[in-house]
Amino acid sequence: MAEEKPVPRGPTPASIAKNKKRHRDPETGARKRKARDYEEDEENLDLEAGVNKKIALIDNLLLADHLAKKVRKFGTGLTPVELSRLDISPSYITDTTSFQKPRNLESLPDFLEQFADPKKLSQAPEMNGSPHTLIVTGAGLRAADIVRSVRKYQTKESMVTKLFAKHIKLKESVETLSKNRTGLAVGTPVRLYALVENSGLKLDNLERLVIDASHIDQKKRGIMDMHDTLVPLARWLARPEFKERYTDPEKPLQLLFF
Repeated sequence: MAEEKPVPRGPTPASIAKNKKRHRDPETGARKRKARDYEEDEENLDLEAGVNKKIALIDNLLLADHLAKKVRKFGTGLTPVELSRLDISPSYITDTTSFQKPRNLESLPDFLEQFADPKKLSQAPEMNGSPHTLIVTGAGLRAADIVRSVRKYQTKESMVTKLFAKHIKLKESVETLSKNRTGLAVGTPVRLYALVENSGLKLDNLERLVIDASHIDQKKRGIMDMHDTLVPLARWLARPEFKERYTDPEKPLQLLFF
């Protein structure tokens, strides 16, 4: 009797899934990304200009998805319920893809004036420490640069206020806000949150939140690329009083990613 030859078998679902898994780095244990994944990221990063050009290209739907993925990447210590509370609906975000200029410090005033009444940017609410615009960034030095870029909106009756931890104590910021009418304020998520909790920063007249999302540092990291800035940012954006107003037709709160 002739010996039967083994019948070649095709790949099983299990073997396909195994092949699709990324290999882990033998030293760090982290999953290795494919080269094309890096290429897709790198082509959007202009290190010389300090800009991630991807942010300017994605609409509110993709931005909400991008933010959700970042939250789950860096929020590994949070429960599923806590993560879900940090989700931002696409309907909360204003689509800014119509802004055609490079997203740098020089064009920030033009960006603000495209999505707000230019005349009102130089005005301030009657209540002290209650700005109409908050610009949220990831670091104190960057916040100082932003303040200089929007200083044109400061008048005798409307301050452009720095609200970040570097070299400025919390008590000092509370005192500054309590004594001055503020139109625009620039700060980091942790400090802004602390100022609200300490009754220094008032949110009654807030009309827009501007996230400094396109800026990257020399390590190619932006505010949404690090745990220490992304998680506080997500918690700041998901404040209940903000979520109630993002789509409120009577007193809307704009959420803009610059």
